Amino acid sequence: MLFEFIRLKRVALTALSAGFLVQAEDISRPNIVLFLVDDLGYGDVGCYGAVGLDTPRIDALASNGLVFTDAHCSAATCTPSRYSLLTGEHAFRQKAKVLDGDATLIIDPGSWTLPAMLKRSGYSTAVVGKWHLGLGDSSSGVDWNHEVKPGPLEVGFDYSFLLPSTGDRVPSVLVEGHRVVGLEPDDPIQVDYRERMGGLPDGLNNPELLRYAADSQHSGTIINGVSRIGFMDGGINAHWVDEELPLLFNDKSEAFIEKNKDQPFFLFYSFHDIHVPRIIHPKFVGSSSMGPRGDAIAQVDWCVGEVVKMLEERGLRERTLIIFTSDNGPVLNDGYEDQAVEMLGPHSPSGSYRGGKYSLYEAGTKVPTIVSWPGVITAGKSDALLSQIDLSASLASYLNQEIEVGSASDSLDFMDTWLGNSKVGRTELILEGYGLALRLGKWKYIKPVERCLL
Repeated sequence: MLFEFIRLKRVALTALSAGFLVQAEDISRPNIVLFLVDDLGYGDVGCYGAVGLDTPRIDALASNGLVFTDAHCSAATCTPSRYSLLTGEHAFRQKAKVLDGDATLIIDPGSWTLPAMLKRSGYSTAVVGKWHLGLGDSSSGVDWNHEVKPGPLEVGFDYSFLLPSTGDRVPSVLVEGHRVVGLEPDDPIQVDYRERMGGLPDGLNNPELLRYAADSQHSGTIINGVSRIGFMDGGINAHWVDEELPLLFNDKSEAFIEKNKDQPFFLFYSFHDIHVPRIIHPKFVGSSSMGPRGDAIAQVDWCVGEVVKMLEERGLRERTLIIFTSDNGPVLNDGYEDQAVEMLGPHSPSGSYRGGKYSLYEAGTKVPTIVSWPGVITAGKSDALLSQIDLSASLASYLNQEIEVGSASDSLDFMDTWLGNSKVGRTELILEGYGLALRLGKWKYIKPVERCLL
């Protein structure tokens, strides 16, 4: 009996120790959910002073997390900003600019990237939503009718469900893995960014078919009542329906979490909202006093809340690091007459700062940034100067992963600051828009350019 008692006690202690080891493993390799909203300004969220709309779910993340007041994306436009976020390298080093919808991949397949590093650390990785970093290679271009590659799966992601570029560019189709969703073989896709093609109507010749007017740049092929940049033909069954995208992206994100809930995962949830065209799901029409732009922010808030709720219901929330931020500053009329200017009211998308998307003034890159991890991050605010470009080195350091020589060359380790254990941030920061700027403490130098679109 005594020996049996000792044996059972040892079993219990072993199991208890194993429990502690599991907990320690969870802390050492947390799930990571990165919410990247498109064109969301510093003042566009309730906890940053938004007026005319409510963002209770994002505000809940803020009330239980760390709110940064001086965190930046690396560039005031989307392609360069996203490139830097995933590679830890300034996009101007590769002369990466805002891409057309038929551009080829600008990240070298097999190179060191944030998702590739996480994958080597044992994570399952996924990107859902907007991509805008190109697909295919320079030798053959983009083949929309067969395998669309290389793409996210060649730069570190295990799963991808993409809006290939932006909603205002053709082709207006979705890509899952290497295939266009819903494409029928006898209705191939053609894309041209120079000349009109095929029988699909366009905004210049068929304005009566538009939901709302667009400028000449956005008056190409009409899909779902919206004219886009560029021209396309074919792929009718694969054309997206704009108002369905937010819920579809949520479904794909939640399916990925469900499939990988028993192992560390990295979900890069890359919103298309609140980028133009702002076509709102009926569930959210009228959610704000600002028309489609404000309703799109409310739509984002709901989507964030649903993912967080799922994490809580699966018992994953305390093992998940959530980062909420934006790819660049705000813009109102960006090609479509959707009353974003007329219905703005007292709301200030840039907060108290000057500038917005495209601009090298502060609000071009200073974006809302919230980091939440219950039990690890203490709620509060941080005035540290930080950049999204530093997430690569910071997470690599936390996971004890080496960065290959020559990779992530502009990324610095500020993980203690991201987690709120330090108030030390950058002393200087290079920022990109139409030109370059340098932040040094509270000072900023903007390099003159011959023509600057602000």
